[in-house]
Amino acid sequence: MSTAGMFAPATSLSESKNDMSSSVPLTARAVAASVLTRADPKKGDVVETLADFLRRTKEPQRATDIVFGVLKNNGLIDNLIEKVSAVPVGRISGKILNILRVGVYELVYCPQAAEYAIVDEAVDYSKRVAGAKQAGFINAVLRHLLRHIRGRQKPIEQSRLRETIPQTPGTGCEFDFEILPDRDESPCEYLACAFSLPEWLVKNWLDEYGREQTENICFASNRRPSVYLRPNPLKTTTGELAEKLRAADVECEIEPESQMIKPTGPKAITSLPGFDEGLFVVQDLASSQVVRVLKPQPDWKILDLCAAPGTKTTQLAEATGGLAKIIATDIDSGRLKKVKENIARLGLSGCVTTIEYNDVEKQGGFDCVLVDAPCSNTGVLARRPEVRHRITKSDVKKLAKTQMMLLSKAAGMLKPKGIICYSTCSIQPEEDGLLVRGFIKENPRFKIESENLILPSADKFDRDGSYTAVIARQAGD
Repeated sequence: MSTAGMFAPATSLSESKNDMSSSVPLTARAVAASVLTRADPKKGDVVETLADFLRRTKEPQRATDIVFGVLKNNGLIDNLIEKVSAVPVGRISGKILNILRVGVYELVYCPQAAEYAIVDEAVDYSKRVAGAKQAGFINAVLRHLLRHIRGRQKPIEQSRLRETIPQTPGTGCEFDFEILPDRDESPCEYLACAFSLPEWLVKNWLDEYGREQTENICFASNRRPSVYLRPNPLKTTTGELAEKLRAADVECEIEPESQMIKPTGPKAITSLPGFDEGLFVVQDLASSQVVRVLKPQPDWKILDLCAAPGTKTTQLAEATGGLAKIIATDIDSGRLKKVKENIARLGLSGCVTTIEYNDVEKQGGFDCVLVDAPCSNTGVLARRPEVRHRITKSDVKKLAKTQMMLLSKAAGMLKPKGIICYSTCSIQPEEDGLLVRGFIKENPRFKIESENLILPSADKFDRDGSYTAVIARQAGD
């Protein structure tokens, strides 16, 4: 699958700046094309670039969905562009290529969007930013693509698999030519192409989890992730918060196991009732399990070693009724400010103290150290779609060295019978179970008390992936 020219830089940055300064609102499609042209997912600046443009549109959620959708499916989208245009994407200017990517994404993955609107807006926008000749090229490519689509949304069981791009586990967009490798003969290549994922990563999942689980992980990695609210039990209950949301015409559901709330609708999180009062924090279901697995106690002294942005820090405080002594730090002092903001909003300043990373070793004697380690993010690809464009095998190995260093640092700050809670949002064994067992081998005075691996899911109450291990220093050491 070709990825040449992926996310080429803007051919006219001044024109994009003019778009931003104009008083005329941009459409969601125009915003998406502009963001994809200016951002570089390998540098991780997509979210920041998107934030700059969202204030220029009345459709911020739709623009976000398109940007993330293109990023998640970019490899396959580029493959389609090359097939129907007979032009390598590396020869198409970044600006035009990204207008095409937006159009192809909506035609293939958004069957509810009208075909004429997708094509007409792409052509009109390209006339404005690139001229009539380029608009003619875009019109020809998108209309040629449409002529080859048998059905924009068909049941998978009624479709030819090699000619059908999966949208959900049950539906896909069917073409009149073969796009994908044979699913049975080459499952790794098929899944990597169908979901625009690195082949080495899919192979790793197939070896570790088998074909059925890997297919589920692929769908979950390309889903539109839900938002979940973790109620602050020091200020409200799940029932009270849900009632408050519904009174403000915010539809929501309660996830039975975690008692977290899943709101639906286009409202921004900061505008939801209860946000300013600190009644909730946003957290994924998988991430919320880390503290639940740990079961922190009110009389503990706890260090959160990699605390930013403070989601688990505040959960530790809530889970201990605001009685534990919690110290939060992060090697990124700029992000530590976000921890302070979350602590203050949730009303937890009385039990959480933030300190600079270089001062943390002076605070030894902890009952528990939480190491929510930096990782490859392979469990959160749906929320961080740019990761698939930059993560490599060697990156995982480098991260494992950092993770081992953090475990060793945590071990040196524990009380004699202290506990390390190690967690990642990775589902790679090298960062999870294998790494923890390597730590135990080098530090035999520790033992694993519990492990919890959660794989990403696209079910009704969808979730990311995460890993948690509770590692205890053995009594008598």
